[in-house]
Amino acid sequence: MDPSERPLSAAAALPRPTLRAREAFAITIGIVVGAGIFRTPSLVAGASGSEAIMLAAWAVGGLLSVVGALCYAELATTYPQAGGDYAYLRRAYGARPAFLYAWARLAVIQTGSVAVLTFVIGDYLAQLFGLGAWASPLFAAAAVIVLTILNWLGVRQGTRTQNWLTVIEIAGICLIVAAALLLAPAGAAPATATAGGDSAIGLVLVFVLLTYGGWNEAVYVTAEVRDARRWMPRVLTLSLIAITALYLLVNLAYLRVLGLSGMADSDAVAADAMRRLFGESGAVFMSALVVAAALTSANATLITGARSVYAVGRDFPALAFIGRWDARSGSPRTAMLVQGGLALLLVGLGAIARDGFRTAVEYTAPVFWLFFLLVGVSLFVLRRRDPDLPRPFRVPLYPLLPLLFCATSAFLLYSSLAYTGIGALVGVGVLAAGGLLLLYLKPIQPSQESLT
Repeated sequence: MDPSERPLSAAAALPRPTLRAREAFAITIGIVVGAGIFRTPSLVAGASGSEAIMLAAWAVGGLLSVVGALCYAELATTYPQAGGDYAYLRRAYGARPAFLYAWARLAVIQTGSVAVLTFVIGDYLAQLFGLGAWASPLFAAAAVIVLTILNWLGVRQGTRTQNWLTVIEIAGICLIVAAALLLAPAGAAPATATAGGDSAIGLVLVFVLLTYGGWNEAVYVTAEVRDARRWMPRVLTLSLIAITALYLLVNLAYLRVLGLSGMADSDAVAADAMRRLFGESGAVFMSALVVAAALTSANATLITGARSVYAVGRDFPALAFIGRWDARSGSPRTAMLVQGGLALLLVGLGAIARDGFRTAVEYTAPVFWLFFLLVGVSLFVLRRRDPDLPRPFRVPLYPLLPLLFCATSAFLLYSSLAYTGIGALVGVGVLAAGGLLLLYLKPIQPSQESLT
């Protein structure tokens, strides 16, 4: 038998359920509640016609995210494997389409997210310490290296770091909310209408759902969560409910201090709100909190991203070197190093052409929403393909909620193509490069048991 047609040896080291539910919560919340909540509220305010529309958009965004989480909960509990979206796409469509997703994720989406987040860290640290022009990329590179090493050392080190960063981040945000609601003087800036109409509402939802993005990353550690079939639906849904409440409170706080027009005119809404309340010391505190938030998201992104890299290595013999699980550290060490190296390369490129780098990363949105849509469709495919497979959790109101999730993803795919225009060709180019690689890569044909 051709070696490429045999499943991987059962003796090979595999992910073990070592993570507790609270660590899965910390990873989910850490990814979602990142630097976005300190930037996108001003964009949402600028595209909203009133305070009511703005707050309703944040509530609707949370609701749509919960609907998506319910779909993912069924997939995660039915197929509790390392690899998350990659595993579901592979099961539904085969190894080659799944590889294209993993390729786009590794080459741009995940590593690009890490690079952008660490540049946020570099920017704020450079401002705090007043260093030279090269301080930002140097800080960004240092953050990639330190976080990669922590996660290479072991899953415990990475998740312990995640737990503490998440606590610091959430505590800081709660402090902002409390200060704004309790200390802000009455009569904030007037809430004048800024935009409106159906087209503006579509743009608002794009910004809002971008800020909620990343909740699906929790499924990449499903194979490592204790009693995952019981806990993953709770982790996904409860974390998003908590995040929705937090986002609504944060936006209420911004409104009380700055008003709708003040939010829309601000490039750093959180820092401006704290500056108005506490002066420059408040702005410094805000900068430190943004650094903590970006570190939280970058660390969680490294944890989950390495799992998808590992899953690809297990399916393609030519990439087997990244498909090794280190039993002692409880992590895919080689995959972690490959991911960190690519992120470091993107930091270097970003240091040379900063604006172009940021724009190129944003242009990956169409690719992301395309595969998000395919994951939603895979729920229907796998229900039909595996009708007798035990499903510890089933999406309520099937098929209505999965159809709503797919429709939302399709809308965001269209919106991202419309707003990026020709820039979407960058994502197409990434997929095309992955397609060329598939001409030389032959996937393993796994046994039926290895897929369930």
